Amino acid sequence: MSRSLDELTGLVSKVSDIYASRNDIARDDDWYLLKVQEELGELAAEYLRLTRRGRMKGADPETVRQALEDEAADVLAMLLLFAQNNAIDLDAALERKWFKYLGRSPAV
Repeated sequence: MSRSLDELTGLVSKVSDIYASRNDIARDDDWYLLKVQEELGELAAEYLRLTRRGRMKGADPETVRQALEDEAADVLAMLLLFAQNNAIDLDAALERKWFKYLGRSPAV
């Protein structure tokens, strides 16, 4: 199922609210950026494992591949939350920064 960035952000935000409530976590401006960094580090660790440049810790390649995918989802989720917290319109930023090379006019 394909979802828009706004839909994904809304769903991720609900999960983040549950996580913060259950774990008594105060999510301030720093928290969002630090979580992006934390999740990116975990993604890098799984990539190193998958490419045999990190310790497998007894895991098989399929398990490591799933962990890599899960960490990629975590990075995306935290980036969406960071953008929401900082009033960043990712759709507009992508249009301005990336899609201009496709000869598209900016979104209105």
